[in-house]
Amino acid sequence: MRNNHEMGALILRVVLGITFFVHGLAKFQGGIEKTAGFFQSIGLPGFMAYGVGIIELVGGIALIIGLGTRIISALFAAIMIGATVKVKLAAGFVGGYELELALMVMALHLTLNGSSLLSVDSKLPFMRTTATATRATN
Repeated sequence: MRNNHEMGALILRVVLGITFFVHGLAKFQGGIEKTAGFFQSIGLPGFMAYGVGIIELVGGIALIIGLGTRIISALFAAIMIGATVKVKLAAGFVGGYELELALMVMALHLTLNGSSLLSVDSKLPFMRTTATATRATN
């Protein structure tokens, strides 16, 4: 049963990482200044676009390889909460915030449970949780 949970967490981690990496990359390829302008148009400081883009880009790579999974996932969940509240909530569920909700729930799952299968975290002694260390030695 534990192997199924770990495989599921691995799939969530990699898919979430790819999704955020691609969105972060798109922000920079499309011109981060445009994203900064959009942020300003919805009442957020434009410089936040740079932070969000970097978190998505670098965090996406980190999540794919399993480095800092819980921390990166918590940041992704916070970004999705912000996107939902500031942009998508008014449009309703369908055609509105359903994608952000799904990504947020995936990120929250990884924040709470981690993902040690094929992860850099599981190889670093200072990143291991008690449960991860126990699984790694079994």
